[in-house]
Amino acid sequence: MKKAKIHMADGGDIVIELFEKEAPGTVQNFIDLINKGFYNGLRFHRVIPGFVAQGGCPNGNGTGGPGYTIKDELVGNPHKHERGALSMAHRGPNTGGSQFFIVYEPQPHLDGVHTVFGKVIEGMDVVDGIQQGAIMETVEVIKG
Repeated sequence: MKKAKIHMADGGDIVIELFEKEAPGTVQNFIDLINKGFYNGLRFHRVIPGFVAQGGCPNGNGTGGPGYTIKDELVGNPHKHERGALSMAHRGPNTGGSQFFIVYEPQPHLDGVHTVFGKVIEGMDVVDGIQQGAIMETVEVIKG
């Protein structure tokens, strides 16, 4: 089982279990970006209490990405947008890239629309405390 850890600049850590079986392409893309240091220093640019905390935009405003898009992985993916779900943000079908969001409360209207590719297993209290503009100091893949 692969996991990722987001270390926030304010000192908190968020540990995420990655669903590589159900969303292999999305997980591999996330890991590749992590290994390139893509997320280090980026901000959570969109934080809506009760909805989501979104990050992964190199421009810091929701308009940027890695320079390519990936396919959605919705068919055969049983994971729902429940509290703590990690999901790929996009502008429409098959337009995800680097931006992701973590869900604060269940969002069933997002099920079957966005690819859930992980779940927070430690540090949901840190997610709850994220403010708009909070910085991800480092993001790393850790051993399961």
